[in-house]
Amino acid sequence: MLLKLRDLRLSYGVEVLLDDAELAIDAGERVALVGRNGTGKSTLMKIVSGEVEPDKVKRESKPGLRIARLEQEVPAATHGTVYQVTAAGLGEAGEAVARFHEMTARLSAGEDVMDEFSAAQAAVEAHDGWTLAQRVEATLSRLSLNPDTDFNALSGGWKRRVLLARALVCDPDLLLLDEPTNHLDIAAIAYLEEMLINWNGALLFITHDRAFLRNLATRILDLDRGKLTSWPGDYDKYLSGKEKALADEEKNQALFDKRLAQEETWIRQGIKARRTRNEGRVRALKAMRAERAERRERVGTANIVTQDAARSGKNVAVAEHLAYAWGDKPIVTDLTTTIQRGDKVGIIGPNGAGKTTLIRLLLGQLEADSGTVQLGTNLDIAHFDQHRAALDDNISVLDNVAGGRSSITINGQDRHIMSYLGDFLFSPKRARSPTHVLSGGERNRLLLAKLFTRPANLLVMDEPTNDLDVETLELLEERLINFEGTLLLVSHDRAFLDNVVTSSLVMEGDGRVGDYVGGYSDYLRQRPAASPPGTSGKPAAKKNTPAAKPAPAKPAATLTTAERKELRDLPRTIDKLEKEIAEHEATIGAPGFYDQDPATVKKTTAAHTQAEQALEAAFERWEVLEAKQG
Repeated sequence: MLLKLRDLRLSYGVEVLLDDAELAIDAGERVALVGRNGTGKSTLMKIVSGEVEPDKVKRESKPGLRIARLEQEVPAATHGTVYQVTAAGLGEAGEAVARFHEMTARLSAGEDVMDEFSAAQAAVEAHDGWTLAQRVEATLSRLSLNPDTDFNALSGGWKRRVLLARALVCDPDLLLLDEPTNHLDIAAIAYLEEMLINWNGALLFITHDRAFLRNLATRILDLDRGKLTSWPGDYDKYLSGKEKALADEEKNQALFDKRLAQEETWIRQGIKARRTRNEGRVRALKAMRAERAERRERVGTANIVTQDAARSGKNVAVAEHLAYAWGDKPIVTDLTTTIQRGDKVGIIGPNGAGKTTLIRLLLGQLEADSGTVQLGTNLDIAHFDQHRAALDDNISVLDNVAGGRSSITINGQDRHIMSYLGDFLFSPKRARSPTHVLSGGERNRLLLAKLFTRPANLLVMDEPTNDLDVETLELLEERLINFEGTLLLVSHDRAFLDNVVTSSLVMEGDGRVGDYVGGYSDYLRQRPAASPPGTSGKPAAKKNTPAAKPAPAKPAATLTTAERKELRDLPRTIDKLEKEIAEHEATIGAPGFYDQDPATVKKTTAAHTQAEQALEAAFERWEVLEAKQG
């Protein structure tokens, strides 16, 4: 047994989050913590890690238990190189190790920092830090991270990977992960899955990604109305058991309420009944009243209703030989496809591949470099934006949806706005709250509520599943399956894609967009052997150079002949390095990679790190030469 919490209680005002709950975790377990949004899952994580002190708890743990936690959001104050952020997971000793790494690099670059280098070396020795330095390097290698990259230059997905390295570097007995798949693309999620399956420590994690949950969890811990219940086995076994438990609870409560009603009728009988009433029966009735008053009702399920507009034309969008590039980087090359009324199309690809750009091209919102797009007739488009730009944080939940009206029309029927928001689990009090206080899951529900106030025959949904609890996600899934219009869906949720879409457009790299029947699993079966799913992308620092279309080139007045040739050759060099890195990542991410001979593992990871460093240097050189030319 690693950790056991008993008689765990926590209240915020009158709201009881944990009501004499009990939690136990054994070595090697992978425990998924599930429950509705707002039930207190993240708070429970912080209690386990010691960051939050509950009102009451009895704690037992293994002596010297090491716990590390990966937060749901990237901390705003995090800065430094990847090496420094990772080493911070080792505390004061990590700071000494990071300082020595920095001084070593500066000394190697020819800087006169010998005194600082000697001081850093002494600090590492004082902390007995050489083993820790090796651990930092091994962790970075395992996660394919460049130690010298600036943390704040990375994309959200890569930042999450660095924070995971920081959590792992202390070699925890128990790792806590709060929504670890947020901001990760499919390849990165699969990589994380494989790594955690092969990791020897215990794991407690929260996720809305059902494929991730099914592949990883060995036990389910359910948080419902302040109570924790443990369900051994996989997620599907939990679902069937939970369904039966809720049905039994409903049946028992109905019997209890019937008996209570009978006792209330008896106590209200006339004079004759009161003369003969039994005082023990009266006391029992009072106890039943108290028990009924303390019952915590299960929160209702969201009731999501889509509005169908008039039918569009048969063809929604017909693209022929479509091409578009960012500078010298092709996004779409020679795409020909037809989207017809009723199609549900998944847009799949790594972060930064241009999925949103592809949608804008297909909808005629962005002019292609070549090729044509013919839009169908009678299109009513509704757009779900992953950045939630359609929400105004300065007004209330109610005003975001109703715009000052007291009622709205849904499928021809007038609905009071409070009743409509209740369908999306917003109480009257919450509906009057300012939007900026909402959690991530509540904001997504609010955006869905706003989206579905208008009729549409073409839904464009960009990452709609983020932060939704599984029950709401499954309801949205059902509504989209039954939606009679057309759907364009960008998602990294494999289960959601498999269950909803009828075809997939896959960003396969170098501008190739594969057109496949079915969802993500169908794509995996159909893809060419030489076309693995996209990797998780490169550090976002690279997006600052060729990502946007450059202005027309100015005459090269200040470049030498050799520099002009170097500038012409750089795109080919960058393309070659990106392909090399993609091959390394596919190799490193393959099952059993770390079971090989350590020398082979070290050689491959070192080559990968060297290629990434060369790529970063190439982009930096491109910036220098273009600035000099301009």
